[in-house]
Amino acid sequence: MSDPRTTPSIFTRGAVDLGALRPATRPAGPADPARVPTGAAPAGQPAIPGAIPGAGHGPAVIDVTEENFQTTVLELSMSTPVILDFWAEWSEACKQLSPVLEKLAVEYGGSWVLGKVDVDANPRLAQALRVQSIPTVIAVVGGQLVEGFPGVIPEPEIRRYVDAVLKAGGIEVAAPEDPRMDAADDALMTGDLDEAEAAYRKILAESPQDHAAESGLAQVELYRRVTGVDAETVMAKAADDPDDIESHQLAADIEVLSGQAPEAYDRLVALVKRTTGEERDAVRKRLLGLFAVAGPDDPAVATARRALARALF
Repeated sequence: MSDPRTTPSIFTRGAVDLGALRPATRPAGPADPARVPTGAAPAGQPAIPGAIPGAGHGPAVIDVTEENFQTTVLELSMSTPVILDFWAEWSEACKQLSPVLEKLAVEYGGSWVLGKVDVDANPRLAQALRVQSIPTVIAVVGGQLVEGFPGVIPEPEIRRYVDAVLKAGGIEVAAPEDPRMDAADDALMTGDLDEAEAAYRKILAESPQDHAAESGLAQVELYRRVTGVDAETVMAKAADDPDDIESHQLAADIEVLSGQAPEAYDRLVALVKRTTGEERDAVRKRLLGLFAVAGPDDPAVATARRALARALF
């Protein structure tokens, strides 16, 4: 299991027999104190069927294992959508994605449950659901898999994914504030980059300061740049040659897709310092494009902008 190093498709799909994951023996339940710690939901928060009391997350977030998959995912998903976060302690990308998912799980007030799966402790479960890289997010609604995504994506996209899962579960969600953006995001998530680009450009033509559309367009450009790229070869070239500008720019793209945006920013700021003239301007523009992917409110972008200013002046 490894962090994604190649261009991820936005969604993963495949026929998986979830029934095969049902354990042969009775899964741990509330009456089994050796397996389920005692505890209660925080005051003011509703209890969620299948949640593990005292698991250290709160009622909207549960720990999923091979032993309790039947009750905490399959049975719970018949009434409440479950979004699974496949993670590992050693993955830096997971440390970026998981807190966002946990925050949203609480924010949505129990309309869905986040199930956290430690792939190192539950390799059979990760294999059964065809998890090829981490982090990977997959949902289960009504006992059936719903499309998910690998890697780290911006929070607005995660919110749209959650809303799509809730719709699949027949749960009403707020109507999109801008149906044009909804259509553009749908095109991006299904991999239709031409349609997504046209939609984002149309929004920007009408609303030049629309940061969400700017982010979407920047993501389209990012995915196009890395399509067909051998990530391992690019990273090796960049490591071997500090002056290989193209390799370092592609390496930064790959790092952003792998959830290592701060490292990507540092890489390009260092490259700005080593270049001059047209080459420096090209690197600067690439870095600004990556800033646009995250959006202006990202703290890492603010830090990197200051570093870029120092490098330029």
